[in-house]
Amino acid sequence: MNDVAHEIAATAARLVVEEGLAFGPAKHRALKELGLPGRTALPPNELLESEVRDYIALFCADTQPGELLALRELARVWMQRLAEFRPHLGGAVWQGWATRLSDVDLALFCDDPKSAEIALINQNQRYEVQTVRGMHGDDVDVLSLHSFCEALGEDIGVHLRIYDLDDVRGALLPDAQGRPPRGDLQALERLLAA
Repeated sequence: MNDVAHEIAATAARLVVEEGLAFGPAKHRALKELGLPGRTALPPNELLESEVRDYIALFCADTQPGELLALRELARVWMQRLAEFRPHLGGAVWQGWATRLSDVDLALFCDDPKSAEIALINQNQRYEVQTVRGMHGDDVDVLSLHSFCEALGEDIGVHLRIYDLDDVRGALLPDAQGRPPRGDLQALERLLAA
């Protein structure tokens, strides 16, 4: 990897940790902050994640473990509430580099895509619907809501990606480092117990 890619990744990592930006927007903003042309090749997510972990170890080692624990406990609450939809935790909270600015990302696997919305309505939850790229490259609906995290004393974004029940088969294919990209409630419980 060249020096420019590392500089972009290091700048983007600061934006991810300090401002809660997602990887894509953080990379593009890093280009602007560094005064690089918009066509500059962006570093891979693996390099950015490594820089995020380094940044956290250097600047947030005293606060991040507690914040991660609080977010994982909040994820457990939502996974229990939505157990009928086979929830799987992903993203920063699953991978272990989340901070208080990170959102909780859950994948739900439903027989009927509207059933998750009905469950939220029955729980008197207010949510917004948007469409994003899913794990197989297809567009999927995301139900986004805010949930108060008592341990952090603030609202945290919770995003529920809605998948067909058949998609659960490919949900645990390992990433480039051989890690599962998400885990079910039992896997989360093991992380919390460790």
